[in-house]
Parts: sequence; structure tokens; C-alpha cells
Amino acid sequence: MNTHLGKNKGFITLMAAQLISSLGDWLSIVAIITLVGLKWEASPMEISFIILSLAVPMALLGPFAGTIADRFNRKTLMVLSDWVRAGLILVLAFANSIWTVYVCLFLIGMLSAVFVPAKNGKLKELVPDTHMKSAMSITSMIDSGTKVLGPLLSGLLVAAFGTKLVFFIDSATFMVSALLLLVLPKSNKDLEEEKNLEEHKKDSFKEEFIEGLTFIKGNYFLMVGMMVLGISLLILQLSDAQIIVLIRELSNVSPDLFGYIVTSAGLGMFFSGLILAKKTDYNPLQLMFIGVCGIGVGFGMMAVLTSIDLSLSILWGPTLGLVAGFAAGLVFIPFQAAVQTDTPVHMTGRVFGVINSVTTTATIIGPLLGGWLATVIGVIPTFIITGSLLILMSIIGYTLKSKIERGKIDVSESKQGTQGAATS
Repeated sequence: MNTHLGKNKGFITLMAAQLISSLGDWLSIVAIITLVGLKWEASPMEISFIILSLAVPMALLGPFAGTIADRFNRKTLMVLSDWVRAGLILVLAFANSIWTVYVCLFLIGMLSAVFVPAKNGKLKELVPDTHMKSAMSITSMIDSGTKVLGPLLSGLLVAAFGTKLVFFIDSATFMVSALLLLVLPKSNKDLEEEKNLEEHKKDSFKEEFIEGLTFIKGNYFLMVGMMVLGISLLILQLSDAQIIVLIRELSNVSPDLFGYIVTSAGLGMFFSGLILAKKTDYNPLQLMFIGVCGIGVGFGMMAVLTSIDLSLSILWGPTLGLVAGFAAGLVFIPFQAAVQTDTPVHMTGRVFGVINSVTTTATIIGPLLGGWLATVIGVIPTFIITGSLLILMSIIGYTLKSKIERGKIDVSESKQGTQGAATS
């Protein structure tokens, strides 16, 4: 870990809270998908609605959640979100219908929509810009690391004790996370923000959302990066929610295979985060296009091998998950680091609110379209379409990369020229 970050108590506390709650998240998500997908044998559309139950509230609240995170005390928002989510997870432990699952996940999604920009804003308060790339890589490593441990532990716990214990543990992780967040210190940036709090409260939610969108439009890379992220996520979501359905196409499939694939994907993201934490002088756009291609290869090959019902799926499934996860890290980490670095602290919530709206909108349209495609043409063709589109998108993007970067330079020079004229 970066020496400066290792001495930053606020950052360490925030990361510890993230580690505990993220681990619990993956425990319950895998348990829910396994319960609904394998034991209840849900249809492709019903599986899609599981993802939508989390994504819809985040899309609806995205434009407002960022401004809420900028208006109110971020620590308080995170603590309240954790406590309420802990209670909702307990309700899931006793769910006996898919509609109960939908309602609980919808409410959890609403709280997560507020928690994410609040956490990102707090991270911006606690970490100076010079260390932000390393901080974002560490954050991503925690997310992907828990994605490795969570499914593995979930599979073992579900097999040994059933799903209820997994939900009880997840609820406890939210409670512990809230306790850690309570002791977060106030940073200098936080105290500085309080001076302007009343002024920010005078602005309307709509005005603040427009401010975030205007800021992104004024930053060439953030605008292009957000478009690449949104489109690739939309294509990815055609199939991502249907992995459990794809697995059912295999003969003699292990009930633990889904957990192994998710674990391997998390391990892949962990490795990419580890590399990017040490090597921060990368070209973000180049890595994003390489990552999009890697995800396409992983999903496409998964469909091809399933179509021929290749044996030893317990080996090739997790291997392809590892490839896709590593590639996903190359897409998300550079973009998130650029957003944190290029965004002033008072605009963090607004900017992430806009970005979250784009990504969560993709996670609404994608699963709906993917569930429909899987029902009409089959899950294997749906995966092949996803892989092909992602690879095509990466090739086009990589071909146009130099033009995009020249455009960024032209915009920067134009701004400098305007500023020079204004001061002369």
C-alpha cells in the first residue's frame, strides 16, 4: 500500500468498513442467485428482474443521490444506509416468494444509490489528489477481493447450513460497517465543505445535476469514458445476469459452478487492481478498450464451450471468469481513478450521480433486453451476440483512439486560449 495511504487513519477506516460490508454483499448475492436460479428454477426474465430490483432504484435516484451526498453529512448518510440495509437483509432470510426478494432488493438498491456517491465523496475528502489513483485501485482490489472470498464462503455456508445463515452474516456485516463509519474523522476538506453547505442547499436538485453533467461535458476524457463505460455495460448486461441460465444448459453441472465463476471473476479484478495500484502512469482510454475486448472474449468463449457441452466445466468456466474479471478491472479502475482525480471535492457527488445514472440505466435496459433475447433466441446465442458486440466495439474504439486523444488535446488548448484571452 502507498506509504501515505497507510498512515491515513480515515482512509484505513473507510476501507475496513467497505471490506466488511462488501464481503457480506457477495455472500447474499450469490445465495440469492443460487436460490432463485437453481432451487426455484426461475426463468430468464425472472433472473433479470433480480438484477433490475437493485438497478432500477439506483437509476431513478441517481440524479438526486449525488446531490444528496453533497448536501448532507456523508458519514451520516452511510451509517443510516448500512443500518437499514442490515434490517432488510434479515427480511430476505425468511423470504418464501420471489416477490419478497424483489421488494427487499428494490429498497436495498435505493439505499445503495445514496451510499455509493457518499462513499466516493468521503474518499475524496480523506485522500489528496496525488494519491487518488492508488486509493481507487485499493478500493477496487477490496471490491474484487471480496468478490473472491464472498462466493467461496457463500457456497460453503449454503451447502453446510442453508441460505438463512448467509443472510444473518450479511446483516451483521452491515452493522459492523456502520460502527466503523461512526468513528470516521472529519478531514480538512470536510470542515471546508461545511462553510459552503448552506450555499449548496440553496441550489435545486435539478440545478446540481445539470452542474455535474456540465462538468463532465467540459472534460473530454470523462465524457468519452462515460460513453464507453455506459455502452459496454449495456452490452455486457445482455448476458451477465443470465450466467446462471447458461450454466443450466450444461449436463452434469455442479451446483457450485456459479460461485466458482464469480469467485474467479473477482480474482481477475483483484489482479488487475493490484497491477494498476503499482503502475499509475497508464493510458486510461487504451486500457478501457483492451478491457472491453477481454470481456467480449471471455463471454463469447463461455457460450461456445457451453454449446458443445465441453466437459470439465469446473475448470474452463472459472478460467474464463478470471479472464473477464481481469478485463473488467481494466475498464472500471482507470475510469474511476480519472473521475476522482479530475473532479473537485464539492462536485464529486454530482459527477458520480450523473455517472451512476448512466451505468444503472444500462443495467436496467440490458437485463430486460437480455432476458427477452434469451427467451426468444436462447441463452447461448445471446452470449455470442454479447461477446461479438464487445469485441467489435473495442476494435472500433482502439482504431479511433488517436483521434479521440487529439480531440482531448484540441479541447485543452482551446480552453487555455480562452483563459489567456480573458486575462489579457
